[in-house]
Amino acid sequence: MNLKHVTSVRRWCGFALSLAAGLSLTLALPVQAARIKEVASVQGVRSNQLTGFGLVVGLDGTGDQTTQMPYTAQGLANYLQQLGIVLPAAAASQLQIKNVAAVLVTAQLPAFAQPGQTIDVNVSSMGNAKSIKGGTLITTPLKGADGEIYALAQGNLVVAGAGAAAGGSKVQVNHLDAGRIPGGAQVERAVPTSLQTGDSISLNLNASDFQTARQVAQVINARMGEGLARALDGRTIQVKAPTDADARITFIAQLEELALESSIPAAKVVINARTGSIVLNQAVTLGPCAVAHGNLSISISSTPSVSQPNALSSGETKVTEKVNIQIRSEPGMLIQVPFAPQLADVVRALNSLGATPQDLLAILQAIKAAGALNAELEVI
Repeated sequence: MNLKHVTSVRRWCGFALSLAAGLSLTLALPVQAARIKEVASVQGVRSNQLTGFGLVVGLDGTGDQTTQMPYTAQGLANYLQQLGIVLPAAAASQLQIKNVAAVLVTAQLPAFAQPGQTIDVNVSSMGNAKSIKGGTLITTPLKGADGEIYALAQGNLVVAGAGAAAGGSKVQVNHLDAGRIPGGAQVERAVPTSLQTGDSISLNLNASDFQTARQVAQVINARMGEGLARALDGRTIQVKAPTDADARITFIAQLEELALESSIPAAKVVINARTGSIVLNQAVTLGPCAVAHGNLSISISSTPSVSQPNALSSGETKVTEKVNIQIRSEPGMLIQVPFAPQLADVVRALNSLGATPQDLLAILQAIKAAGALNAELEVI
């Protein structure tokens, strides 16, 4: 064997080793897959809404005008009565307290919350208070839908807004009539759950989809044991679970970590008609079409004009208005939109129209009606 042949063999062996190493690294890369806990939740494990009526005190004259908001004075009188201070009916109705504001307090009671734990609360003015910044929420019972008290809220408000007013001028940044108290409520009662009852648990999909429900049941049966799970409909999967409390928690923890093969979501375009926001998911495609869209603007201006009579004419000075109306119509050019099989292509095609988000609302609806938009339109 000559030296040239040995060199070529060595080169081929080196290339083969490099190719094998590259393939092994490619196969070792983690596959992106959704877990069951990301697409479904255990039935019965949920939060509960709490609400209550309260009073914010300590305001710097920016509270409710009690002559127009009688429930503020009534709430303060009831609170004082609980403290042993009874006001005559006439005095209670004539309270003029500008440093008190009536508020609604809301909170989310998380699942498995136990007495003694704290939760965040939101405080919103329900009267005509100018600002609740710097105020303190006095003890407010928070009730659930059943009318029972589940938490007590109290504390100093954190208001992100700021404002100032003087001489008839006013400057304000963000809202001054809503605030938050981190850890401002203490749980007084736990909400019972049905997690430990029965010989099975139910998984509820975040979105109704028969394909995902079938896939979740198949993955559970393949990894945890055949016959454990079955899909009841497009959203619910029933799974047999251990009856022991500790074993059931371990079983659910392992169940939620099972990986699912990623599937292509349904194509959808979400349109917010109030703000003009448009959101497209990755499955949206656009067929070839042609779009022409022109803008029509109307401008109306009014200029006051004073008509002064001549001297000694016994006439009256009159003020009239000179109205100027201008109508401008921009030409709508016919633009050809090519086929867009991917989300990046769809975005590039829509940007080529040069339309504003408000214009895109009408354009997307027209493209959908023409059959060139392969997606579902949802207006929120």
